[in-house]
Amino acid sequence: MLNSTFPFPHCGGAILPFPLETMEIILREDIKGLGYKDDIVTVKGGYGRNYLIPQGLAIIASPSNKKMIEENIRQASHKAEKVKKDAEDLAAKLEGVTLELPAKAGESGKIFGAVTVLQIADVLKEKGFEIDSRRISLNHDK
Repeated sequence: MLNSTFPFPHCGGAILPFPLETMEIILREDIKGLGYKDDIVTVKGGYGRNYLIPQGLAIIASPSNKKMIEENIRQASHKAEKVKKDAEDLAAKLEGVTLELPAKAGESGKIFGAVTVLQIADVLKEKGFEIDSRRISLNHDK
């Protein structure tokens, strides 16, 4: 069994900084059967060096890279909390708001065409709510 303390003649007798059998890497993307983005996983050395790292799917899990990933995760978590809080605040403001949209309807009460997010955003703007139409989603009941 080879390990990092065995000198290799083809490397100038240098001692490798990692064992040949396995290595720790940080995933840059979700990889089925291996892990999710920013996970630290152990893989066989050849798989990591010859496929994952050259393809840009992973980086070596050095102490500095681990710190960088931890900081990125912390910042993403903070940003997600802020977005969630803003959305909850907006939902609380919109709780009792009723929107009336003019539309042509048939005798049975069904409207012709559809109500679009742009129409909803315009009516909300008239009521004093500045909401980007891309943030509005409609659930269509069938």
